[in-house]
Amino acid sequence: MNKRSFEWQSKAHEYVKVDGKIGTCGISDFAQSALGEIVYIDLPSVGDEFAKGDSYGSVESVKAASEVYAPISGKVVEVNSAVTDNPGMVNSNAEDKAWFIKLEISDSSETSELMDQAAYKTYCENEAH
Repeated sequence: MNKRSFEWQSKAHEYVKVDGKIGTCGISDFAQSALGEIVYIDLPSVGDEFAKGDSYGSVESVKAASEVYAPISGKVVEVNSAVTDNPGMVNSNAEDKAWFIKLEISDSSETSELMDQAAYKTYCENEAH
């Protein structure tokens, strides 16, 4: 059975892919490209709770360090240890296998404050100029 999921983006270049009450979060391809070669990722623990906009981790690259913010409120139910073990995978697969955390969403209405894919594409094009 193929469930439909919805993907939303924040202006800080974090995404959340919503499937039911679970939101899979990470940084966008645009963000990883701007950061350059990623060398370290710090993520929270299962059970930690975050409000929308809270910092839940950090990403370090050869160029800079950046906080990662929750695009939606929720409780961490899974952490992708593959990205902490191999941070460089974010550079090649940011929006698929290199997700950071899965949250049990506490308020799905918060997605109304995020951008859909078309709006995010336009946002990135404008930011790049």
